[in-house]
Amino acid sequence: MSSGSPGSGDEQNTARRARIEELRAAEKAKAKRRRTAVIASVAAAAVVAAGLITWAVTDSSGSKSNSAAGSGFCGNVSPGDPNGKQWKTAPAMSIDTAAAYSATLKTSCGDIGIKLDAKAAPTTVNSFVFLAQQEYFNHVKCHRLTTSGIYVLQCGDPTGSGSGGPGYSFADENLKDPAIQGGTYPAGTVAMANSGPNTNGSQFFLVYQASQLSPAYTPFGTITSGMDILAHIAKDGTGTGGADGAPKDSVVINSVPVTKG
Repeated sequence: MSSGSPGSGDEQNTARRARIEELRAAEKAKAKRRRTAVIASVAAAAVVAAGLITWAVTDSSGSKSNSAAGSGFCGNVSPGDPNGKQWKTAPAMSIDTAAAYSATLKTSCGDIGIKLDAKAAPTTVNSFVFLAQQEYFNHVKCHRLTTSGIYVLQCGDPTGSGSGGPGYSFADENLKDPAIQGGTYPAGTVAMANSGPNTNGSQFFLVYQASQLSPAYTPFGTITSGMDILAHIAKDGTGTGGADGAPKDSVVINSVPVTKG
């Protein structure tokens, strides 16, 4: 019979087992810390890589642009918010309908040039020029992109909801334009968005690819430069990946200078 109190051997075995389990737990914890450190390093490397990709893209103006998810290649956003001004009536005619007018949408993605047709759509061009001069379009995000059947980028709503406007509306114009009579709006067309006949306000759309539309939307201009920018925005698609929604790129109009002649 071994010396010592009754059960001392069992207690020693229990103590040894406890010590072994303790060592095993410590080793597992150490291994887990090593794995976490490796994962963190990999994640950090991914962030750095994403940062390089984000700022490696250059837009047509030569400035660096943010291509992160949600912003795409459009990173040149001027600070500020839409002024959201409201008017009770459409502006009085102030343009020379016999003159040539052009506008430049200076967007976060690059400049888009537009030739305005004051002769064929005088009220529409007059309103557009008025709003541009009032800086109404400044800091307004283009809120809608369609990529199937209808191929347009829609802008001009300071609320970004698709239902905002300047407080006034005006009648349709130029709906007998031969270019749209076949039910197709040619690529490069700039036209007014509306919610029914004679409900034009501030929202307009840019056609980047020929689109099947009934001749119910006032065409008032033609894109003269920047179609490549629109193509890039369209290629990046919508934020949800669907065929109709807010563009994945953050397309913001910084300003709209207008020139006469």
